[in-house]
Amino acid sequence: MTRLPDRLEPGAPYPLGARWDGLGVNFALFSDHATRVVLCLFDAEGRRELARLDLPERTDGVWHGYLRGAGPGLVYGFRVHGPYDPRAGHRFNPAKLLLDPYAQALVGTLKHGDALFGHRAGAGGEHIPDRRDSAPLMPKAMVVAFPEPEAPPLPRTPWRDTLIYEAHLRGLTIRHPAVPEAERGTFAALAHPAVVEHLHRIGVTAVELLPVHAFADEPFLAQKGLSNYWGYNTLAFFAPHPRYLATGSVEEARSAIRAMHAAGIEVILDVVYNHTAEGGEEGPTLSFRGIDNASYYRLVPEDRRRCINDTGTGNTLDLSHPRVIQLVMDSLRHWATVYGVDGFRFDLSTVLGREQHGFDAGAGFFDALRQDPVLATRKLIAEPWDVGPGGYQLGNHPPGFAEWNDRFRDTVRLFWRGDEGMRPAMAARLAGSADLFDRGGRRAWASVNYVTSHDGFTLRDLVSYARKHNEANGEDNRDGHNDNHSCNWGAEGETRSAPIQARRLAVARAMLATVFVAIGTPMLAMGDEAWRTQGGNNNAYCQDNETSWFDWDLAGSETGAGMTRFVARLAALRRAHPVLRSDRFLHGTLVAPGLPDIAWFDPDGTTLSPERWHDRSARAFALQLAGPDGAGAIDVLRVLMNPGNAPVTFHLPEPFAIALDTADPDAAPAPPCVEVPVAAHALVIATRKHPAP
Repeated sequence: MTRLPDRLEPGAPYPLGARWDGLGVNFALFSDHATRVVLCLFDAEGRRELARLDLPERTDGVWHGYLRGAGPGLVYGFRVHGPYDPRAGHRFNPAKLLLDPYAQALVGTLKHGDALFGHRAGAGGEHIPDRRDSAPLMPKAMVVAFPEPEAPPLPRTPWRDTLIYEAHLRGLTIRHPAVPEAERGTFAALAHPAVVEHLHRIGVTAVELLPVHAFADEPFLAQKGLSNYWGYNTLAFFAPHPRYLATGSVEEARSAIRAMHAAGIEVILDVVYNHTAEGGEEGPTLSFRGIDNASYYRLVPEDRRRCINDTGTGNTLDLSHPRVIQLVMDSLRHWATVYGVDGFRFDLSTVLGREQHGFDAGAGFFDALRQDPVLATRKLIAEPWDVGPGGYQLGNHPPGFAEWNDRFRDTVRLFWRGDEGMRPAMAARLAGSADLFDRGGRRAWASVNYVTSHDGFTLRDLVSYARKHNEANGEDNRDGHNDNHSCNWGAEGETRSAPIQARRLAVARAMLATVFVAIGTPMLAMGDEAWRTQGGNNNAYCQDNETSWFDWDLAGSETGAGMTRFVARLAALRRAHPVLRSDRFLHGTLVAPGLPDIAWFDPDGTTLSPERWHDRSARAFALQLAGPDGAGAIDVLRVLMNPGNAPVTFHLPEPFAIALDTADPDAAPAPPCVEVPVAAHALVIATRKHPAP
């Protein structure tokens, strides 16, 4: 390491973090309540502390200093002095080495140990700071300089043409036989030609990756020999998770995303800005807690020792604080501009819109995001709930957002399970959930339609298990959702019964087809197209093993290959019919004389009357969509749905061609007919052309 000055020059308060300018590195750290901030320099491996230098200046709550002669590769951390007064919300402890909130790359890994805690263990220990040095247990930040090679243009796939594939970066490729072993489970594997070929085959236009920000395992998982596989426990909002870098260089992530763009596939990141890896007030001091606990976290007003826990993870970032909004906005811009990310799915996004009085669609963070010239052009997806008061906010996010629609998920599951009285709810979900989203100029793509995701059963397990089986998580099967609207169709778990297997596949295909024919944005969960199972585990967040990984052998099996062909056919059908990709809500407007853009029918061909809508015993019905086909005619589709246990014959007013029958997924399109037998647990798509007016 080049000999560096023994003190810092004043530097500048902006930008925050560590920035190299070609001559040195400027350091800037926000802490409104600190009394002193010390920069700690380490060797290249982050093991030996080499120097401690005070940040000499403070401007508007930002401590800053400039280290002339320093450059990329410099390894560092902070020690922050201030009051240790939990009653006032302050937990400063200079014995604890702190990770820069703006760290762009990490050196080393977090090692669990008592020295990470800012207070003494045991009764009354919260009021006594722990003086052990935590540096040996902490990862450190490394200064990074990103080159600026010319990037290919973003795919910018229109929302109406988008098909999202939710995947885990490691789980997707860790068992792929075509990927070099050293690259499996990393960014280097993401854009491997074999992976891209599979995504193209099933029509995917965007991959939504579970968290790739650097994250930490919770101590209780480490004690059980488990790990946080999903990654919803962020440690550094600007740095890729080190384990996901085969080369160890953050440039690998940039290269992978650019390769995906070259293949025409967008990359959306699942981001966790609602909480951090420090957990509740009894958790470790890793970064924010020691930098300025009272500014970064929402604290209980009557007892500022305690964190407000609207996330269920112990702490909640305070997105009503301007510096916290700045942190999140800077992180998003970093991933959008430096890495070229196409969009973001916001975990527990209700937290991000919480002001002091509760959720607000006009919250400061939402306003900042929607006016940002870079971020407002990216795809923005909300998970519209948290566990706090008033936390369920589906449909209430501002224009510009799409939202995970769990009502679509639950309605589709209940309908195809054969529950009574589901026709009205199913109709609303198929029509883009206009009852939830048709306001403020929002488009129909705002509803992200899915039947499975990472959180819950896989598609195969949804039709194979009546109850969860999470024993491997070590929580006595108490974790995970209890009511999954699932059905095992005759046997719990795997079975050799051919009739049960056939029925499960039939119901699964019908649910998948429903996702593709519904107005809105379809989303698939990784591996459902290959009949992946988690053995009934509906909360596999800590299973970094075969339980959660994509088993590519399944994709080559008869059943897996058949399901993959079926998904590819659904995607092709959606691409071929613009009416299935409508980005506007349909309300029965005439597109030709006597032909509305949306209509509903009983199997006998009559329009559903109000009385029939409320007949709870009736299950089968038909959806008709009509709209321009882009070639001068009107495209008319009838979607015939029979969730019952016996076949139903649907009567059509004139001949329709059968484009797809989920009961016979490999059958060629059938010639036009006016009477269509629809098997039990099946969906049929019938099409015809109508002359343009």
